[in-house]
Amino acid sequence: ETPAQFGEVIVTMRSGEPVRVRDVAVVVDGSPEERSLALLDGARALAIDILKVSGANTVAVADGVRETLTELEATLPPGTSLRVVRDNSTFIRNSIEDVIDELILGALLTVLIVMLFLNDWKATAITSLALPVSVISSFIVMNAMGFTLNVLTLMALSLSIGILIDDAIVVIENIVRHRETGQDHFSAAADGTREIVLAVMATTLSIVAVFVPVAFMRGIIGRFFFAFGITVAWAVLVSLFVSFTLTPMLSAWWGVNPHHGAGGNPLTRAIARFNAAFDRLAVRYRGVIAWALAHRKSTLALALASFVAALLLTPFIGGSFAPDTDQSEFVVQFEAPEGSSLAYTREKAEHIDRLARAEPGVAYTFTTIGSGATGTVRSGEVYVRLTPVHGRERSQQELMAVMRAKLATVFGVRASVLVPSGIGGAVAPLQVEIRGSETAELQRISDEALRVLSALPGIADLRSSIGTPRPEFRIEVNRDVANQVGVDLGTISATLRPLMAGETATRWEDPTGEERDVVVQVSEEDRETLADLGDVPVPTASRGAGGVATVPLRTIARIVPGTAPAQIDRKNLQRIVAIGGTNVDGVSISEASAAIRQALAGLSLPPGYSVTLGGETQQLEETAGYAGETLLLAVILIFLILASQFESLTQPFAIMLSLPLSLVGVLLALLLTNSTLNIMSMIGVIMLMGLVTKNAILLIDNANARRRAGTARTQALVEAGAVRLRPIIMTTLAMIAGMTPVALALGEGGAFRAPMARAVIGGLITSTMLTLVVVPVAYTYLDGFGSRVRRFFASDARVREIELERKAAGLQLGEGD
Repeated sequence: ETPAQFGEVIVTMRSGEPVRVRDVAVVVDGSPEERSLALLDGARALAIDILKVSGANTVAVADGVRETLTELEATLPPGTSLRVVRDNSTFIRNSIEDVIDELILGALLTVLIVMLFLNDWKATAITSLALPVSVISSFIVMNAMGFTLNVLTLMALSLSIGILIDDAIVVIENIVRHRETGQDHFSAAADGTREIVLAVMATTLSIVAVFVPVAFMRGIIGRFFFAFGITVAWAVLVSLFVSFTLTPMLSAWWGVNPHHGAGGNPLTRAIARFNAAFDRLAVRYRGVIAWALAHRKSTLALALASFVAALLLTPFIGGSFAPDTDQSEFVVQFEAPEGSSLAYTREKAEHIDRLARAEPGVAYTFTTIGSGATGTVRSGEVYVRLTPVHGRERSQQELMAVMRAKLATVFGVRASVLVPSGIGGAVAPLQVEIRGSETAELQRISDEALRVLSALPGIADLRSSIGTPRPEFRIEVNRDVANQVGVDLGTISATLRPLMAGETATRWEDPTGEERDVVVQVSEEDRETLADLGDVPVPTASRGAGGVATVPLRTIARIVPGTAPAQIDRKNLQRIVAIGGTNVDGVSISEASAAIRQALAGLSLPPGYSVTLGGETQQLEETAGYAGETLLLAVILIFLILASQFESLTQPFAIMLSLPLSLVGVLLALLLTNSTLNIMSMIGVIMLMGLVTKNAILLIDNANARRRAGTARTQALVEAGAVRLRPIIMTTLAMIAGMTPVALALGEGGAFRAPMARAVIGGLITSTMLTLVVVPVAYTYLDGFGSRVRRFFASDARVREIELERKAAGLQLGEGD
């Protein structure tokens, strides 16, 4: 019933007398050797990591844990408290709240744009109804697909606010224009909607053609944006339905008025003056189109020069897998030399902890040793929690840079400052993988690579997975002597393992019902020196008067001190050494990767050894490849939709000229906002492919209608541009207004979403400006080419028809003879 009773257990019999445990050992009721440690703000603590199961909602799990902790804390003894130090749901909650705010603000700005151009509260209200109907209906498909209201689905709605109102804007603007000609409400609603059906359907289906491929992209980016693409595609389709049903119905029933009324309150008169000024701008735009059509080669040369100039900016825009986000936290991973004790590691950890807590903006620190993937007493990490973003002067990245500089003063330990990647540590964004068969050669290549990479600017926290060699003692058995005394290798191994490392002999259930390990191990004072190891008695095959005979280990083996690799990793059955690092000082992942490739090109590699880049570099390259595939598929789908809608194979090329023109604004926007080409900005570029064709579709559709009515080509393009200028500018400004709150990155996590909105806004601005001039010019060239092709085939068909007539005439003549 007590640990002391283990001393009475009989181990063996000697000379007829029992040998008990107490005769050869000391029974101690203690605890295992301490191999881990946790500190909260430098004070001792007990840490418990809680991981949610796959598929569980993070926020719901966090709420449940906090409720349970509140109940549990009431049962604890005085002076004991429970505190959550790391909670991934906090960032998620704040991000969701910020996205909702961005969605509401974007919707308000979009409605203001509509009011500014229509100057009629009825028309504005009718147009705005497309927003709540489309957004609320998207919850249907989200529920059917098993999506949740998370950052991605809400971001999809916030970014598409300006898109959802586009169809209604085009329809209502055309109805208002018909009202200005004197038509009644019902006729204007019917004729205005019917006139614009083809163009609106083409623009909406082009957008859907972009977002459906986004939802089914390959790789991690595809899983990431599946819900995003489906949500936007559904909401846009619903907005199309609303614009063809609810918008004209309410316009006919409620009545909308022309936007040039100068009466009413001062605000109405101010808006009327704005619209009058816009009409004067439309008149000037007629002259711009006429000039461009008269100087077609100069116009296209100017557009080509703008595109090439933008491409030259690409080297100045860095690339990364994901945007840097201020999550108000970072970690300092540290590692003491091989053989370090827990006490030594704790001393270094407390030093790092004090340096972190001395910085303004740090809320608290949480230190762990001996936990995580390695679980060794010489490694650990300091989790640094910062005050909220708006409550401190320096950003997370700035504080991380300060911490790196401070760590240079901490000797006897290697440390890295990283962004957390969930509970359990962080991963260096830059990874170099060295593959080969021999550990010694891998060590040599790794050392050489570290030396070369250490000289590169903008790269810090370099660390090799192979680490420093681990000290060890090798037991070299003299097989001849061992065989003479009857000792084999298995006996030596079985003897040393429990005595030196300890071995659990059994488990004991104490009177309280708790199970405890019963460990057999040589006492600490008998296993401190090399001589102690040599004195370990090894049983032989001989038996004496007192039982089994033993010999000291040193009589049958030589104990040789040496070293061995601290860690051996394998990937795809091949040995690998990984070198991790972090890009700093404003150097992007793509720039750092290019510098690393160039530096490692001079490494001397034996046959069978290779060096590759992993980490975010590999993720970025894979993402770029998947995004390229999706972009190509989206362009093909857009072409097919336009070709079927316009019943032409040449006009879609004129419309799709907007696509490369949008890249001018994308690159300029990313450069001016110091953003990178990353997973978010790439999705923004793909989004643009569906959005920017809208302006050209509206323009070309109206020009075609005028040409069918008998208007000459040049005159039709000039008149179409003047008529469609208002809806083009309205829809473009509505989309920009809807995305502006996201682009400003005001809330927590806003930096993650902002590159997508910035890319879209920049592309919309330049594509709209260039499309209004360049597309009509391209249209004339392609239309002329199409006419020549049709004449060629028509003339060829006429020739064949004449030949057939001649043959028929000849046959008839022969029959007459």
